[in-house]
Amino acid sequence: MVEKNKPAERGDTSSPAGSLLERPHRVESLESVVIRFAGDSGDGIQLTGTEFSKSIATGGYEIVTHPDYPAEIRAPLGTLYGVSAYQVKYSNNPVFTSGEALDVLVVMNPAALKMNIDDLKHGGTLVANTATFTPANLEKAGYESNPLKDGSLAIYRLIPIDISGLNATALKDSGLSRKDIGRCKNYFALGFVLYLHNRSLNQEIEKVRTRFAGKPEIAEANVTALLSGYAYGEVCEVFDTRYTVSDEVNLTPGTYNSITGNRAVAMALVTAAKQTGLKVFLGSYPITPATDILHNVVKLPNFNITAFQAEDEIAGVCSALGAAFGGSLAATTTSGPGMALKTEAIGLAAMTELPLVVIDVQRGGPSTGLPTKTEQSDLLQAVYGRNGECPVAVVAARSPIDCFHTTLEAFRIATKYMTPVIVLTDGGIANATEVGRIPRLDDLPPFEVKFRTDPNGYRIYERNENLARAWVRPGTPGLEHRIGGLEKDALSGDVSVDGANHDKMVRTRAAKIDGISKDFAPLVIEGSEEAKLLVVGWGGTYGSIAEAVRQSIADGHAVAHVHLRHLNPLPNDLGEIMERYETILVPEINLGQLSVLLRNKYLREISGFNRVEGKPLRVSELRNTIEGLA
Repeated sequence: MVEKNKPAERGDTSSPAGSLLERPHRVESLESVVIRFAGDSGDGIQLTGTEFSKSIATGGYEIVTHPDYPAEIRAPLGTLYGVSAYQVKYSNNPVFTSGEALDVLVVMNPAALKMNIDDLKHGGTLVANTATFTPANLEKAGYESNPLKDGSLAIYRLIPIDISGLNATALKDSGLSRKDIGRCKNYFALGFVLYLHNRSLNQEIEKVRTRFAGKPEIAEANVTALLSGYAYGEVCEVFDTRYTVSDEVNLTPGTYNSITGNRAVAMALVTAAKQTGLKVFLGSYPITPATDILHNVVKLPNFNITAFQAEDEIAGVCSALGAAFGGSLAATTTSGPGMALKTEAIGLAAMTELPLVVIDVQRGGPSTGLPTKTEQSDLLQAVYGRNGECPVAVVAARSPIDCFHTTLEAFRIATKYMTPVIVLTDGGIANATEVGRIPRLDDLPPFEVKFRTDPNGYRIYERNENLARAWVRPGTPGLEHRIGGLEKDALSGDVSVDGANHDKMVRTRAAKIDGISKDFAPLVIEGSEEAKLLVVGWGGTYGSIAEAVRQSIADGHAVAHVHLRHLNPLPNDLGEIMERYETILVPEINLGQLSVLLRNKYLREISGFNRVEGKPLRVSELRNTIEGLA
């Protein structure tokens, strides 16, 4: 977190280790940097990447990260499928993605090198832990010879370091076991990379001591490893250049936070409780990659929010539905497989017309699929995936910070229209980190919830101008009522099997959902006004699309971009906007699900750009497609 009106910590050329052997290195200024850390799951890669990105964020830079880890809880050491990685791009200019071609790659073993080397640009910096390049590990990674010595890496700027050995030497007097000493090597690597990027260690040292406050001996060992890695950079003769990004950061003054999408969702739940004065109930079952929302919420019991870890997905959503009936703001979190299990209960919420927010953090499917990889393949499930005529509102977040605003809007829609609302995020933005301003409550749209308390003339399904029935707390005098999954009379709420009544209720519920679109702000069109090509995106593809469009425009191509938050109902002005353009391109991390919706509704030919590789869309590939159509 950084406040712009305070001096942000920048590169510091002083030696925190107090080395007398410091070797001067040339400092090269760059517009942006893309760096990836990679190693075994047990190497602390996610922690290393997170701490590096936080250090960059405290300097006031814009960042976007991409954690990438295996589905196996603990894959065999040194194997290709056990590689964990963490990528971050930072710049003083707007950053939309975590980057594509790497400027720096830090690998802790041969498997990490094998899995990631193709993404390192020619001339890029490769930092390798030489201690792990043993015959056994090389064989596991499929190398016939040691790539650090056979010349196959000559096109890169190789910095071989015995990270494990140097770390062990630095901590030989720490009193820690050999195993615990080995666990500190990620901080040695972090210290070296922070030196390489001209960053100060002062704040990082304090963070280490705070993180391990309960284990002071571990804290001091990690600090020693961090300082040792930094000091090694000072005296290392293998390279002669350090990197820095310009200090000219164009941020609006205020308080900023580096935040993941899942944490932003948790913050939205707390904000909804604060704005409305109502208790928020979260009923969820742990499932990757949504579990962190539950983890974050359980840490906030003093903010009028209750988290319930249910025994299964069905219990999670049903408990939330019960809380909604009782007058609480209610939510449940899940991913694709869990959405399938929650389907009947979501239908019950639609039939009883209770406000319920369902947060689906999408992952690769079908079935168990790719639990730790991103995908956008639940759109049609969200829009259509229930029995009967059962429309519900569907919204999608475009970035980690937008997860906050989208979730908060979902609560407003759910309570205003008395309906379930599905929020689609994905594993990419849920786990990624972005820097953004923390909104003040006064800056947010008002959010007021009213319950009916007047029993005079009360009929359960009598509707207001939004076609929403009244929300009544159970036990309110004179307003005792029953609801359920059987069809009800259009006014009294009594069970009804009358065909005409059923037809009326089905059409009324559908009209209510369609009417939500009257509240949407006009769509914002980015890009060229003279364009004949319109790129239509939704959800977490925003960064890749925005970057590809900007690059194409800079290269002289006319192209426009509109990004959708509201997917059911679709915005009222979308059809008119699409009519202005000759060609419509829809990039998605699926096989064309939004394309299906747009073709069905607007009867337009749609060109798709579809990838299902478990990772964000590659900007270079998308740009080539855009420029081929523009």
